[in-house]
Amino acid sequence: MSPGAVTFEGSAGARLAATLELPSGPPQAWALFAHCFTCGKDSVATSRISRALAKAGIAVLRFDFTGLGRSGGDFSAMGFSSNVDDLVYAAEYLRKNHGDPTLLVGHSFGGAAVLAAAHRIPGTRAVVTIAAPADTAHIVKLIAPAVDEIQQSGDAQVSIAGRTFRIRRAFLDDVAAQPQRDRIRDLGAGLLVLHSPTDELVSVDNARQIFDSARHPKSFIAIDGADHLLTKRVDADYVAGVIASWAVRYLPMCDQAPDTPLTAEGVVVVAESRTGTLTQRITAGGHELVADEPRPIGDDTGPTPYDLLLSGLGACTSMTLRLYADRKGWPLTRVTVELSHSRLHARDCAECETQSGMVDRIERTIRLDGDLSDDQRVRLMEIADKCPVHRTLVSEINIRTTLAPA
Repeated sequence: MSPGAVTFEGSAGARLAATLELPSGPPQAWALFAHCFTCGKDSVATSRISRALAKAGIAVLRFDFTGLGRSGGDFSAMGFSSNVDDLVYAAEYLRKNHGDPTLLVGHSFGGAAVLAAAHRIPGTRAVVTIAAPADTAHIVKLIAPAVDEIQQSGDAQVSIAGRTFRIRRAFLDDVAAQPQRDRIRDLGAGLLVLHSPTDELVSVDNARQIFDSARHPKSFIAIDGADHLLTKRVDADYVAGVIASWAVRYLPMCDQAPDTPLTAEGVVVVAESRTGTLTQRITAGGHELVADEPRPIGDDTGPTPYDLLLSGLGACTSMTLRLYADRKGWPLTRVTVELSHSRLHARDCAECETQSGMVDRIERTIRLDGDLSDDQRVRLMEIADKCPVHRTLVSEINIRTTLAPA
């Protein structure tokens, strides 16, 4: 299981493999991504679009349907209805463990699935289809040579997009019985239809049918020149950008979690984000930051606590030098401070007062750009040690800890 990987129980009782793509800061919204019929959660389009949405602040859960990819279960025993059920189970997993999914995104047959699942997922505010068929029975056209054998024998091996699957008669019956047009008409959410005019597997006419069947609010955007699987990175990135921009109008995008209010000046609040193993949400005044630990201990969604400590010292050093140089009128054009933290044995530190055990060492390298004289550079280096954070770190620190009321 890779970092960010999770599992949950699917509609058939099997464990479904999923990946949770998280933004660097607190998620602004939660989304589900349903992959295409011949794909999986790690397909080019699914993974790239999910990651790009995460960069835009939308957390995405992408998962393998029952019997596909890393998920358990027998694919041949499943059908379109079971895919829809899996989506509902995925939504429930998100709701219980992270946040309510308000955006559903589906690629190809997955697009048909999110259209069918939307009314069963409370809180759905927006639905996006990418190269989706208007009718679930469209899949029958792709396996036409094997349909007679399936009807007569009960099942058959079929090849779709270079992959082989066993399809049973129950699957054909299932896709033929779906009231997809009624579902699209009664969607009750904002709809974005994305489709390539040159789609080689699902013609763009399907996008017209979906759009015509839906009620407003609805939008259609052509992905000019893209293939059905969005194998070009530029196409996947474009789609993700469009979805992120469009979704803002429909999703309850939150500036911060309701239990983490903006803090007063000079007060910092740190709380678990509940989106990762160790991920922390930091609120400082009207600003939000994220802290984490590198993998495999954490999820590497932000700097470590020591990185933040060094950042505070570095920022204070740079600000102090800038204020001093400007007050003196010195030609300091830029300050760059590089810092690192380590621990060493006290006996190896000649300038340390502590003689036993371990001591912390911060290495600070300062670069001063500008037409400065040697005397000015020496003075600025002296001023660097006078920055408030530096003084705090080298002086006696008294930390008082109290337990907040329940």
